[in-house]
Amino acid sequence: MSSSQAGLGAAHATSRAAILDLIRATGTISRVELTQATGFTAATISTVVRRLIDDGLVLEVGRAESTGGKPRMLLELDPMARYAVGVHLDHAGITYVIANLGGAIVARWKRPGAGADDPREVVARIGGEIAATVARVGVDPARLLGLGVVSPGPISASTGMTLTPPVMQAWTEFPLAAALEDAVGLPVLLDNDATAAAIGEYWSGGITSGAAFAALYMGTGIGSGIIVDGTVYRGSSSNAGEVGHICVDLDGPPCWCGSIGCVEALAGPAAVVAAARDAGVELPGRGVAEDFAVLARAAARGEEEPMRILQRSARYVGVAAQTLANVLDLELVVLTGPAFALAGSLYVPEVERRLAQSFFARGSHPVRVAISTNAPEAAAVGAAALVLQSELAPRQAGMRMPERSLEVPTGS
Repeated sequence: MSSSQAGLGAAHATSRAAILDLIRATGTISRVELTQATGFTAATISTVVRRLIDDGLVLEVGRAESTGGKPRMLLELDPMARYAVGVHLDHAGITYVIANLGGAIVARWKRPGAGADDPREVVARIGGEIAATVARVGVDPARLLGLGVVSPGPISASTGMTLTPPVMQAWTEFPLAAALEDAVGLPVLLDNDATAAAIGEYWSGGITSGAAFAALYMGTGIGSGIIVDGTVYRGSSSNAGEVGHICVDLDGPPCWCGSIGCVEALAGPAAVVAAARDAGVELPGRGVAEDFAVLARAAARGEEEPMRILQRSARYVGVAAQTLANVLDLELVVLTGPAFALAGSLYVPEVERRLAQSFFARGSHPVRVAISTNAPEAAAVGAAALVLQSELAPRQAGMRMPERSLEVPTGS
């Protein structure tokens, strides 16, 4: 293939991705509107749209109301054309979702976590779970694009987890992607859970403008995913956003990452549970996730000690949100993940207060705070979205969505 032919192929791939993403994000759109939004020629739009229709990805769904000329044919994504599987792998639980091309969840379920089990046994278990559920819900395996797998901590595409919490030491450097590809028979993409949660928030339609936003994620630990103008910011090793490992106390407690005084070590679920035990709060002791849930319910009932402990955690989370907002000039922070699903309403007021008082650019614009509608399984939803976005519509630098107001997710 000549260099000019290769360049033409890349241009076609870029235009296909951009056009498909615009159709997905806008719901319905005409060819003329696609031309205006992308800057591509009408001929390019016509050619790409015809191929998308031939591939079964896009449908013509009727004509728009006439404005004087011939009514424009409207295009819409066919959400049932493709599917992706998302898995959130954590020691406390393994969460699964199957999502369609439009980002809607067609199946979701949770199973016991990795715990101290041998990684090979866990991978075999994941393979069996996925095969059984795909068959049960009636998804055509030929329409499955791939498997997205996310987990806490730094991730390497080739070696999996490069730094793990103590309870998951067996997974350090385990060839996770290769093992799962063998077990499931699908291409596998790896990412960290917070970045995936942000991608899921964007892909599922909660974020529809070019604004900068961050998903502040709290599950086992604390992290964040960052998206600007629909493009995820990953950093040099795809591990950007580790706001849980910013030092906020130079004389603070040691963190599993090797540093001291990290936000996560002071405010994460494990730190909250430990503080509650030290204060004499009675907990079931069946794991951090369950103990944190008990504390969240007690605080919601107004019990003084659980409220005090969670409010202290919320103040540190507010500092994390302020740090993100100051560095990135954010417009929106979405609280997501299992811990915020349980206690988000206790954290939102403190995060809002911190941003209102201390966000550097507060004189120019506020930073809005919302709780994700997918908070309990946000990482798994994001894992599926990672596959959908990577395979069908990778965002290109410089592409912008049609101008529209920012939609804040329900629950803010």
